[in-house]
Amino acid sequence: MSDRNFVKFTFIKLDPAWRRRDPGERMQDKIEFAAACNDFAEDHFLRTYSLVGTRGDADLMVRTIASDLEPIHEFHVLLNQTGIMRYADIAYSYLAMTKESVYSEEPQPLSPRPGSDSRYLIVYPMWKKREWYLLPPEERMRIMRSHIEIGKRYTDIDINTAYSYGLDDQEFVVSFNANQPSEFLDLVHELRGTESSAYTESETPIFTCITASVERALGALDGEAVSVEPASR
Repeated sequence: MSDRNFVKFTFIKLDPAWRRRDPGERMQDKIEFAAACNDFAEDHFLRTYSLVGTRGDADLMVRTIASDLEPIHEFHVLLNQTGIMRYADIAYSYLAMTKESVYSEEPQPLSPRPGSDSRYLIVYPMWKKREWYLLPPEERMRIMRSHIEIGKRYTDIDINTAYSYGLDDQEFVVSFNANQPSEFLDLVHELRGTESSAYTESETPIFTCITASVERALGALDGEAVSVEPASR
């Protein structure tokens, strides 16, 4: 139980008015935002992603992981004080926890996996139909084994399942590390024909997130590069 971690996905949408601000003001806003991210990343897991060109309702995603909720809360309090957030809305927000799956026979890391970053992170919230939970455990296991076997054939895609029961509106937040979106498209296409798919209530919206440093993700917001020195301790 103590090895579990909280996972927070924060999707941010910029008001177009921000891009009309003076370039110097925009740069200061980005420096403040990057400083907040880099400070959190000193002691916790943080990754940033650009959604410019992949979604119309979000520009930037911040994924944070911590063993307690307090650091995530404090980080978002600090983030809200930055200039960018005065011109932004949180378009989507998902909270979940890591938890071992009862369907997998392989070891499952409950903490971030070192070196698991890929070019893309594909994320979506998910709900199962209530009928799924009424099935006998052995029947659910049978159905999921077939589902898992298909996923194993796509060796370049890593799945990260986090659980939201009682913590947020969705039941799961599922994310996939992928270097080729086309491979993920083929995986999902194949999974559509499985028995487990019939028990899916919803798995949208789906976000194709481009992995980027915080500086690069911020630079994509207005096309102007930003360079931030790491905070000294």
